[in-house]
Amino acid sequence: MIDFPNHSRSYDPTRRAVRFWGHDSAIEASFFVAEDALRRIQPDACLDEPGFLNAFDINRDLICAAAARMYVRGSKGSYDLVAADF
Repeated sequence: MIDFPNHSRSYDPTRRAVRFWGHDSAIEASFFVAEDALRRIQPDACLDEPGFLNAFDINRDLICAAAARMYVRGSKGSYDLVAADF
């Protein structure tokens, strides 16, 4: 079971996504929430780095729940969440 105890997140301008991490025992997985997904769940978000980070923070529980549904142990090192995942 994946858990999200680390509240760190960062904006990746190359991927146009917010990155965060989950842990499954000693396994760490990276997750990326695309800008389109953040706009879907927070339509009034400012379309800049602080706006996307704020949208992530406001909707952290929803995003982590979607990430947990997507996660498959040992399957891959990173996961991309897009608008269709919400």
